[in-house]
Amino acid sequence: MLDHMTDLTPITALGATAARTESFGALTITENADLGLASLALRKGQSAPQPFGLALPGVGEVVSSGDYGAFWTGRDQWMFEATGKAEVNFAAMLKAEAPECSVTEQTDGFTAFEIASSQGAAPIEALMRKLVNIDPKALGSGQVVRTGLEHMTVFLIRRADDRLAVIGMRTLAGSLWHALAVAARRLED
Repeated sequence: MLDHMTDLTPITALGATAARTESFGALTITENADLGLASLALRKGQSAPQPFGLALPGVGEVVSSGDYGAFWTGRDQWMFEATGKAEVNFAAMLKAEAPECSVTEQTDGFTAFEIASSQGAAPIEALMRKLVNIDPKALGSGQVVRTGLEHMTVFLIRRADDRLAVIGMRTLAGSLWHALAVAARRLED
């Protein structure tokens, strides 16, 4: 029998011990390894709760306050985000806020990449035109859409005119990073 403890070092979705950040001209892409995620679904006939003081957003909308946010994912369904909560049981925190709802941990199922522009909305919109079949002007600040990006399904969250979050399946993190980086690099040319 082994007498020692295995060293379990947490790794990010991209396989490193620290989140990856890379800049391409005006755009900086950062792996958001600290983001806790949990889904919430209303049960039949249930009234809408306000977890963490957030009113549940409508179709295509995002709400946030402090370290918490939520975005609409489907009829009576939302994804909740919590900055700095990737290493805790965020689903249990959300369940405590909305005990009558169905809550499922999602942190280990998804990964988030935050894209920031140092030159306003134009570089973000140029990147979106290269990656997805969505009019960037139609996805304004505070809005979310689920769409295809290459062979993957992702959520695009327009956090601000100059900031975009891309949330996709954790198992496809490498492919998603590659698609984002290649498109951003092409914008530099």
